[in-house]
Amino acid sequence: MVIENRILVTACSVVLFTYLNSCASIPKGAGGVKNFEIDRYLGTWYEIARFDFSFEKDLDNVSAQYSLNKDGHVMVFNSGYNYKKGKWEKAIGLAKFRGNKDIAELKVSFFGPIYSGYNVIALDENYRYAMVTGKNLKYLWILSRTKHIPDEIKTSFLNSAQRIGYDTSKLIWLKHDSTDNPFLKEE
Repeated sequence: MVIENRILVTACSVVLFTYLNSCASIPKGAGGVKNFEIDRYLGTWYEIARFDFSFEKDLDNVSAQYSLNKDGHVMVFNSGYNYKKGKWEKAIGLAKFRGNKDIAELKVSFFGPIYSGYNVIALDENYRYAMVTGKNLKYLWILSRTKHIPDEIKTSFLNSAQRIGYDTSKLIWLKHDSTDNPFLKEE
């Protein structure tokens, strides 16, 4: 009986370890930006497009603000306007590098110990436009420092995403109106 319990505990531990670590991965064919400088990435980004999923359902005017905490990890503050509920929503998370800090492959958590991939796979040299993927082909975001993105950057990002295997026809293009975000901190 003791041996059976140990085997069960060991098996459960392996499954849990595999699950938690697989949540912090990157899609095949994608790679995090190399020579990444987190200090240049910090600040406010506007979500231009994304795949739809439950935790951002019905949100427009979405922005993300990144800052460093005392431990050197990235604090994530997301906010957006839920147009169906008629109210602003926010989520606070923590991101950590999965390896080298000069490769833009991180893991982010909004729910305690469960992390998921946050990988910057495209970034212009001036850190104005970024394309981010999660752990698999179900997650994709296009971000900008302003509420708009130039057509040439958009086309470049869409072509890159398609080469990796993303169905970019599923992207939702967000609206950014003049509604004042009460959570957006001035920089």
